[in-house]
Amino acid sequence: MTTTVRITWDAASARRAERQFLAGPAGTGTPVAEVVGAMLGAHAQVLSAAELAVGMRADGVTRADVRAALWDDRSLIKTYGPRGTVHLLAARELPLFSAALTAVPTGPSPFPPGVRLTEEQAGQVVAAIGDALDGRFLTLDELSEEVVARTGPWAGDRVMPAFQDLWPRWRQVMHRAGWAGTLCFGPNRGRKATYTRPVTGDLEADPGDAQAAFVHRYLHAYGPATPQHFARWLAAPPGWATALFGELASAGRIEEVLFEGTPAWVAAGDTDFPEGPARGVRLLPYFDAYVIAGQPRERLFPGAAYERALGGGQAGNYPVLLVDGVVAGVWHQRRRGRRTTVTVEPLVRLTARQERELGEQVERVGEVLEAAPELVVGEVTVGPHA
Repeated sequence: MTTTVRITWDAASARRAERQFLAGPAGTGTPVAEVVGAMLGAHAQVLSAAELAVGMRADGVTRADVRAALWDDRSLIKTYGPRGTVHLLAARELPLFSAALTAVPTGPSPFPPGVRLTEEQAGQVVAAIGDALDGRFLTLDELSEEVVARTGPWAGDRVMPAFQDLWPRWRQVMHRAGWAGTLCFGPNRGRKATYTRPVTGDLEADPGDAQAAFVHRYLHAYGPATPQHFARWLAAPPGWATALFGELASAGRIEEVLFEGTPAWVAAGDTDFPEGPARGVRLLPYFDAYVIAGQPRERLFPGAAYERALGGGQAGNYPVLLVDGVVAGVWHQRRRGRRTTVTVEPLVRLTARQERELGEQVERVGEVLEAAPELVVGEVTVGPHA
């Protein structure tokens, strides 16, 4: 008789923290790309948040080390990752991400029929982006001219509503070019971002194998999880995720467990979990991977944290104070020259030990950002994304 493994929230959060370098930071000399790989990417819409996410997980790493990995040795790549949002990824893993993300079904277009691209047009745009960026670094305006020249005037029609402006039609699939491996970010040219084509060799990979490997990696980092959790992390159709998990279960690639009494999944054989809960105080930046992927949300954001640190149920809107593996406050840092003021708003009473750890975390924030930090404990008065 087969006995289903039972896993508690404390055990799951402790293992996630260990595998995310949050139970203890990666040792000195650990490659930055290894830390990013363990996170399955660092959200980098705001690069300083990605720098903090990585630096808070690795001894001695500063923002300069993250930038060196990104622009000098190119072990990191800045491109479009899960949910079509900008991420730092380990460059060696781009083929896996490319094959897995391009195989995720896309939902209906949010744009009216007169604004949308057809699938044929989308394919033309993605190919044109890759041709235009091969061996070059172009600003957005320069890339737009190249795409229109390679496709047609229809690609440049300013019909796409965005940020109280209208963008050219082709930008609807810019993230898909990132997924396809034909576009990534280059170093800024002055205040303008540039784009180039990543140099990673052959991006060919079998989508089926890539999806299985991708689910395995996700469950290793964030399991136990349900297909719905996986779909939410990817912004993918839940039905597709359910079918994919069913195929992998039938093939013996993943294993069902009971997670707080609810069926969930881990990679086959990956059922060893710590006995105790996660311990320690951590400061995590906007859209940190741990809070974006961590499920169920009501466990990760208990009590008052659910209302204070989430925005309409969406994680990542606020930098969070993590206490023993769960969200227990929010924080904000304001930089002035070489100094930064870190305001922390705890939602629970901290013990003397936790207060000391909070002070150490604030010092670490300063080290990562290469600034002298000052801790203020009090209400965070700014809103999300501030």
